Formats: sequence, structure tokens, C-alpha cells
Amino acid sequence: MRRIQLGGSERTFAAVGLGCMGMSWGYDELGRDETESIGVIRRALEIGVDLIDTADQYGPFTNELLVGKALRGHRDKALLATKGGLVVDDPATYRSHRDGRPEYLRAAVDASLRRLGVDHIDLYQLHRIDPEVPVEESWGALAELVKEGKLGALGLSEASVVEIGRAHAIHPVASVQSELSLWSRDALTSGVVEYCGREGIAFIAFAPLGRGFLSGLISSPKDLPGVDGRHRIPRFQPEAISANQAIVDRVRSVADGLDATVAQVAIAWVLAQGDHVGVIPGTKTLRYLEDNAAAGSLSLPPEALAHLAALPEAVGAR
Repeated sequence: MRRIQLGGSERTFAAVGLGCMGMSWGYDELGRDETESIGVIRRALEIGVDLIDTADQYGPFTNELLVGKALRGHRDKALLATKGGLVVDDPATYRSHRDGRPEYLRAAVDASLRRLGVDHIDLYQLHRIDPEVPVEESWGALAELVKEGKLGALGLSEASVVEIGRAHAIHPVASVQSELSLWSRDALTSGVVEYCGREGIAFIAFAPLGRGFLSGLISSPKDLPGVDGRHRIPRFQPEAISANQAIVDRVRSVADGLDATVAQVAIAWVLAQGDHVGVIPGTKTLRYLEDNAAAGSLSLPPEALAHLAALPEAVGAR
């Protein structure tokens, strides 16, 4: 599996990482198992999946606690990434607001360090840019924490090209995390992926499997757990799921020809968007962890890439 360099840093990480959000937030609320999740994180490190991604929003806070437990005795194997800047107002509905004030971010970093049980965070990402606070102020505050040794590198999440450039002028942007998958290509059409490649910034794709839809295992809302945040998402409503099966069918036709799974082809397509592009698919099971990691070695031939480039647009908002 190829490795990706963090912008402005000597640190690298495997192209397939592990997104830990679903272990504590958003998905299958009644099916969470802390012991199993810790086992998945530790197995990830054993097989070289070293980018471990969390956020203080997830839970809120409980995901960082879980990741901290998993990394005890294994800290040196991980590139630990967390995020701050989104404050949960209502856990039941996942409603949150942005807070990019320097004083808030400094306190958030200290709290994340305590929950994770570490003395520094390898990659700290501004979860969302606060429209009420100039990005230069938020970014400058985080840059000071790099100087203090609390943070290694800094990343942005769901930022525009203009916002990335403004932050980059203050302190190197090591990474940008945004959604990118076969059914969500905004990061390509907006120019963010291209800009990151040109500026030497790592691009980290979250939800590369379309929140599970591109696994090929969801054909109706009944295939989702009963208590699951995806029931609120337009793309997971009955009509949208039915219409979007055309996407999965096309991906499956490619997968069958490569002796791969639908999910592996979906991940490989994201990785094919540039040598600076990595993914953080989430999972709570060892089987899917290892399947996802194997996608890092799957090379899609030109005809497969052309076939996938012609997929129809997804129905429903993401």
C-alpha cells in the first residue's frame, strides 16, 4: 500500500486509514461494542493501517476516550488525528454549531489531549471553519499550539480552495479532509483535490463508501439498523436508495471483473484520484477492516476508471 506525506511534514501514513466515528456516533446506536471497536483499532495498527481518525464531536467526546484506550501501549504505531471546532447542541439529532474562536480551540485541544491520554496530537484538524471568525485567527491559534508541542501538523475539514489558501499563508496546511466517493464528487468539481495536489497537501477522503451504501449491502432502509442517523439523510430514503442502486450495479460489474468487492472498487477509485489522496473508511468489524485495507493494493485499469467516471449522479442530498 502506498504512503502519503502530510504537507509540510516528514510524517507519512498509509493510504487506507481508519475512521472511528461510527464506533460512537451516527451509525447503529444500539450495536456498539467498545471491546470490539478497540480490537479493530489495534488490528488496524498491526496490518499497517496507521491513520486513526476521531473528533471531539463524536459522542460527543466518547470516541476520543475510546481511541485513547485503544492506543494505550500502541501509541507509537499510530498517526493520531482528531478534530475540533464543532460543538454538539443536541446529541439526539446530531445538531452542532461551529466555534472557531482561539480561546475555544485552545481549550478544546487541551481537553482532547486529556481524553486521548497523550501529550501531543499528530494531526489536529479544524472540523469546520466558523463563518463568524476569520480563518486566520483560528489557524493562528492552532499554529501557536504547534510551537508549544501540543500539536504536530494542522489540517482542515470541508474547506474551500480560498479558505485553504488563506490558512496556508499563515501556517502550512498538512491535510484537507472532505467527503469524496463515487456518489459524492464535490471535492473534485470544486477543485479542492487538484489544489491540494498542486500545493503538496494531503487530501483525506471521509465516507469513501458513501456511508455504507457503496458496500453494495444496502438495497432498502430496512437494511439499516433501527436506530441509525442515516435514516435522516435524503439519500437513504426509499426512493433515493432505489434510484441509486444503478450506481452500485455499475460498480459491481467492475468488481466482478477484478475479483474484488464493490467496496474495494469504490475505495480504489477514490485512491486513483491522486497520489496525495487517502481514505478513512469506517468500520466496527475486523472482516471489513481487512477488506478495506486490501483495497489499498487494488489498481483499477483504464477501462474500469472510464466506466466509473460515467456513473450517474446520486439521487438525494448527502
